[in-house]
Parts: sequence; C-alpha cells; structure tokens
Amino acid sequence: MQILSTRRLWPVLAASSLFAGCASDTGPTALDANPDSDQPTQDVLAAWLSIDLAEPPSYAAVAYPAHYDAQTLGRDNTPATNPVTDAGASLGRVLFHDTDLSLNRTTSCASCHVQAQGFSDPDQFSTGFEGGLTGAHSMRLANATFYEGDDMFWDRRATDLEDQVLQPVVDGTEMGFTDVAGGISALILRLEATPYYPILFEWAYGTDDVTEARLRAALAQYVRSIVSVGSRFDDAAAAAPNLGAPFASFSAEENLGKTLFLRPPDQGGAGCAGCHVPPTFALEGASRSNGLDLGETILFKAPSLKNVAVGAPFMHDGRFETLEAVIDHYDSGVRQGPALDRRLEASPGVPAVLGLSLAEKAALVAFLRTLTDTALLTDERFTDPFRN
Repeated sequence: MQILSTRRLWPVLAASSLFAGCASDTGPTALDANPDSDQPTQDVLAAWLSIDLAEPPSYAAVAYPAHYDAQTLGRDNTPATNPVTDAGASLGRVLFHDTDLSLNRTTSCASCHVQAQGFSDPDQFSTGFEGGLTGAHSMRLANATFYEGDDMFWDRRATDLEDQVLQPVVDGTEMGFTDVAGGISALILRLEATPYYPILFEWAYGTDDVTEARLRAALAQYVRSIVSVGSRFDDAAAAAPNLGAPFASFSAEENLGKTLFLRPPDQGGAGCAGCHVPPTFALEGASRSNGLDLGETILFKAPSLKNVAVGAPFMHDGRFETLEAVIDHYDSGVRQGPALDRRLEASPGVPAVLGLSLAEKAALVAFLRTLTDTALLTDERFTDPFRN
C-alpha cells in the first residue's frame, strides 16, 4: 500500500479549477514582470510552496570573494546548454525536496542529502523508499560545480550532473521508479497531475511540459547552485595577500594545519591540496583513488571538503567516523592498488607514509574545521519549500 504524505492530499477539484484559469502562452518573463496578472497561479503556488514567482530566491548571481579568481571560476563545470537560472534552480529545489519523486511518496533527494549535515547523511548508508540501505554513503554536495572531472558519483558511473540526478529516482533501493514501476514516464505523469508543477515548468521553461530533460536540467541547476563561499577559511583568505601566508584570524594550530594541507610532502607538508584544490576544495579532475583497500581497481572520486567537519561519516562506504581516522589513513594507512593516485606513492608501487606527529594530525583536523560554512547549513534558498 502506498503511503501518502499529508501535503499530497490535495483538494483536487479546487486546485484543478484554479489551474484551469491560469494557462498562458506568455512564458516566464510575463509572470515575472506582472505577477498580479495571473492571481490564480499565485494562489495555487501559495497553497503548497513558499516560492514567489515575482521574487524568487537568487541562485544565478553568486557573490564570489576575491580569492575565487579567474582560474578557480574557470573550473566551473556548468555546461553552456544548462546555465543556472533563478527559475530553473527554484524548480530544482522543489523537485529535490519532493517525496513524490519516490514510488511510495516517502523519500526525497533531501532525505539522504541533509542540509544541516553538509548535504550528506549522518548514517553510514541511507535508507531507501522501502527501508533498504544504499550501497554507498551519501555524498556532500557543496561546490559540486567546481569538480573538474566529467564523471559523477563515488564510482564515476555518471557522465555529469545532468546524468547523475535522476539515477537515484530510478534505483530499486533508493526511490523506486524502476522500469517495472514505469520509470521516468510514470514519474512525469504523477508530476503533471499536481497543481503546481505545470506552473513551475512554464515559469522556468516557457511551456508547462514536464519532460525528462527538464527534470535533469532543473535538478542539476539546483545542485550547482549549492556553492560554499562563507567559511572561516573564506573570510580569512579574502583578507590575506595569498593563501600560503599565515591567516591573522587563525590560531597557530589552524595555520599549521593550513601549511601542512597546502605543502607537498617533499616540502614538509601532507600534500592534501594536490587533490583537494583550494579555495573550493573540490577534487582535482585527474585524481585517482585514495588507497582505502589493497588492490583497489575502481577510480573513486570525492566531494569538496567544504563542510567536511559536519558530514561524518567519511569515504564512499562511510568507514571512518571521525576526521582523526581520515588523517590516520592518509598518514600511514594508504594501500597499494591499480587505481591508487600516484601522489599517494613514495615510489612506484610503494604507498607513502607521511609520519605526521600527533600535533600535526591535530592541526590538520583543526584546519579542516575552518572549512565549515555555517551559513550554507541554514541558507533558506536550500530549505524545504513545501508548506507542510
């Protein structure tokens, strides 16, 4: 038996009556310019969502600080065919938080990517729509737009964010719209029957057609809009002459951790920045796996380290519960295998051992905590837009 969330039990006839009067060929520009011209549309949305078409949240215009230079911004993986727009990302936000995207209406994308947890899951594995557990830990999402590589998911099975975003929806454990259940076509029929999605799709795309391509585009826009620029590291970096200089607002331990993070091992550092590139701390595109298991053959990727301190557990299988355990792995726990990143080798076929002191390990953890972007964890643009 399907479980219906309270917000899905619409007064269907009333909603249909309202929507019948709001069909328009004028497209999203007209709605933005003159929202009062279509009051029934506003009334329908206001009944279900906290989104105002006339004054949507700002997603497209990001106020990047000075240390997000041209080289950094050049790593943005946004395709020319799907730029982030306020309307598109707003639609993506609704989709991201909507339990209707799971077969039995119990699970949304946000169920496993929790904003307060850095858009990750505090559990090692996430619980799917029928109670089954996922095969990997939920990946943090901030700064996904700055990953230089073309592949997404821990195991890189998706070609880009547009390819990635609907794979959980059709997964038999995660959200359930498998081929047997009708796939994306069945989901589209469900969304078309709501009072609000036809309105939102017309606003974002000019017509009310709900299509798979538009679902992918809107969700990808939303994920790319989750950008972190407000951590203590960012505040300090904006005021510093260069990232390598001591930060005035950092403690001595935090500055030591920063130095260790930035410098390669042959210069007395830990070499972390070779793969996790400041200031976005997104993974460098050519990075390979990090030696979790002996003989590893899968080229795993990783999310940005922004908000890593609130995103435990860690690694693709959530095996480490603390940042201290993560540092211990890189210090002396790296295992050799065909997929190992060569930057984690002392010599060909020999994993590196950093030999960090207890104080240096503690300093690295202290530095990683400066990457917490508290504002992003509560930013209203990324909260649940439904009026529950």
